[in-house]
Amino acid sequence: MIREEAIKRIQELRQELEYHNHKYYVLAQPVISDYDYDIKLKELQKLEIEFPEFFDPNSPTQRVGSDRNMEFIQVKHKYEMLSLSNTYNEGELRDFDNRVQKLLMETAPYVCELKFDGTAIGLTYENGVFIKGITRGDGEFGDDVTANVRTIKSIPMKLIGDNFPDEFEIRGEIFMSHFAFEKLNKQREENGDPLMVNPRNAAAGTLKMQNSSAVAQRGLDCYLYYMLGEKLPSDSHFENLRNAGLWGFKVSEHIKKAQNIDEVWQFIQYWDKERINLPYDIDGIVIKVDSLSKQRQLGFTSKSPRWAISYKFKAERVATKLLSVDFQVGRTGAITPVANLDPVFLSGSTVKRASLHNADQIAIFDLKINDLVYVEKGGEIIPKIVGVDLESRDQSAIEIFYITECPECGAELIREEGEAKHYCPNEFSCPPQIKGKIQHFISRKAMNIDGLGEETIDLMYTKGLIKDITGLYDLKKEQLVPLERMGEKSAENIINGIEASKNTPFEKVLFALGIRFVGETVAKKLAAAFENIDNLSQASFEDLIAVDEIGDRIAESVIKYFKSDSGKNLIDKLKVAGLKFQIEENNIQKSNKLEGKSFVISGVFEKYSRDELKDLIILNGGKNVGSISAKTDFILAGDKMGPSKLEKAEKLGIKMIGEDEFLEMIK
Repeated sequence: MIREEAIKRIQELRQELEYHNHKYYVLAQPVISDYDYDIKLKELQKLEIEFPEFFDPNSPTQRVGSDRNMEFIQVKHKYEMLSLSNTYNEGELRDFDNRVQKLLMETAPYVCELKFDGTAIGLTYENGVFIKGITRGDGEFGDDVTANVRTIKSIPMKLIGDNFPDEFEIRGEIFMSHFAFEKLNKQREENGDPLMVNPRNAAAGTLKMQNSSAVAQRGLDCYLYYMLGEKLPSDSHFENLRNAGLWGFKVSEHIKKAQNIDEVWQFIQYWDKERINLPYDIDGIVIKVDSLSKQRQLGFTSKSPRWAISYKFKAERVATKLLSVDFQVGRTGAITPVANLDPVFLSGSTVKRASLHNADQIAIFDLKINDLVYVEKGGEIIPKIVGVDLESRDQSAIEIFYITECPECGAELIREEGEAKHYCPNEFSCPPQIKGKIQHFISRKAMNIDGLGEETIDLMYTKGLIKDITGLYDLKKEQLVPLERMGEKSAENIINGIEASKNTPFEKVLFALGIRFVGETVAKKLAAAFENIDNLSQASFEDLIAVDEIGDRIAESVIKYFKSDSGKNLIDKLKVAGLKFQIEENNIQKSNKLEGKSFVISGVFEKYSRDELKDLIILNGGKNVGSISAKTDFILAGDKMGPSKLEKAEKLGIKMIGEDEFLEMIK
């Protein structure tokens, strides 16, 4: 494709993809399939690589983020980002209304908005194009998280229409929906990582991650709720938000204009009950004077605006009796104590069980069987015990003894230094761990075997058809057909899915093995570094930690896995089954221009992400290494290269090259 054709097609694809992003993530009205969307995105990615001179930081391809290690820059807010005063009852709310009326000497309409439970953000646009995203910080200065904001697909990079101000700021709340939060915690549990406490903390932590490609995986969302600028469309805050919705911003459909404080109170009462049905958390209602000129007239205190206030809902808490404690075994062997409660109604549902997390929490609360305990949901999806009524404790209270042996297989539990949870070390013989490993193995991001679910795996294990993941490759259709809710067609689909999984690339197979701490990203890095399972199985601790982002804990876990007889036997059986245990030759033509040369990549780059540069090194015969040594040939250095790496490179006399010089080497 010639240059003129390329830029025309790139512009067409960018416009189409932004349109579909808006329809899907803002309006929830998709008009094309995910497959068709992905085809267009891949075409755009290919063109942008072939014609890097047309790079645009706001292109839809940049939504996936990059692996750039960012150090957030502090930026001064153009308009101070103050927090709101809080109120918790009707009387304080009416006092606020009286103060407003007294200062204005008249009544003023209010705008009522849901108070999203996330993290505040300020977005700046110039000529309809997204420029930067800044966190609240201390109100005067915030962190520049622009690269991470670009990955949030409900935030438009380019606005619709042409009637927006030349320059303005719009503020909102970045949050994580219940669905995204549950999905994240499920993935973390599968990977053996600690679970996130609640969606609010998960959203705030995600936005401050140093790797924007990881942010892109978390499913953050954003509602916008306030506009600032010199030439806004209207003096009405309510009308400005309506305009923002037309420009492509995601604005809540639950905003209401209230003529007086009585209507405000009715709105609050309604959402205090109805909030349990929302797909995200809110912790109150925000009330603002609608007129911007009246807002300016009312002004600010030293800490907050006089024209707005936040009504905070009380966290729902109930008291009930602790009947017993069960101990559950997860896929990774982590033991989780679960409280069995006298059933009680809380936040729209009957609660019978609550998480106790670990032994430390039981000790902190001095918890005993038959205690009267306080249970909350609050921002939590899963109910939790938040306290004990010690005054009501009587002689029926029974000490809780934390188990020392696995309740499923009897193995002695271990608790490693620095770990909050106890673990069952019997990972290859403990039934819940075996079934959990099989479920992880067949999952979409691993071997992606269709037709198999948790119930079917449990049934096949119970019937003795499979004893571990290797048993899947010995299954016959005749064995599956007699199973409950299984027919000829379903059985055939499962067998075909298992056979097709033999074409799964090595990095996904490695992830599917379920080695503790080896998640999807780590598996990809290990596969690229060692190229096949034999090299990886023989790697020393030093070899492993030399790989980018592989730390001591991961290295020790990998070595332990490949030293175990069970791990070795499992790999041998999967090799016989025909799974891929080495990196395949890439279809793209390689050169040997970098043959025998090793590179360390450090810093932030303009044209390519670090992962893309690493791929280019491999495709041209070079080798990526994670740490600088005398054997390193080049440092590929970008902006914000770490000072310690710079010092070491200079000390060893290693040649440093920039992105353009590197691209010239492989031209």
